[in-house]
Amino acid sequence: MKNELESIDETPIELKWTVHPAKKNLKLSISITIFLVILCISIYISFDSLSLSLLSAIFLFGSLSPFFLPTTYLLCDKGIIVKTIFREIYNEWIFFKRYYIDRNGILLSPFSYKTRLENFRGLYVRFDGNKEQIIDFIKSKIILYNLDSH
Repeated sequence: MKNELESIDETPIELKWTVHPAKKNLKLSISITIFLVILCISIYISFDSLSLSLLSAIFLFGSLSPFFLPTTYLLCDKGIIVKTIFREIYNEWIFFKRYYIDRNGILLSPFSYKTRLENFRGLYVRFDGNKEQIIDFIKSKIILYNLDSH
């Protein structure tokens, strides 16, 4: 995977932006944090185990990390890179067959048919005030690469 990322580094980046949902919605961030603290305290009280409470906090934070931590998206001619603090994902456009647009982003699906696995195998790209620009770019790449593969 490192070789793929090195080869894409030579390709000029067409679009780049960073999304940080927790920063955008401070009230929701505070509410979720309070809820998580109360949940971890109640786990500690219920099981009388600090290690179980800490483990719960780690899992809860890990599952909510896309909300609490910034995510950077880089779209280029060959593919898409998604960078977070913990990992970096690269997929070429040919990998994606379909897309679904919603209010907050676009789900890129590797399947040519509708399936429940799309949410687990696909890649969700969040908008940040650049919705039309992202949609136009992604549509052009997925259509282009799907036409080339037939």
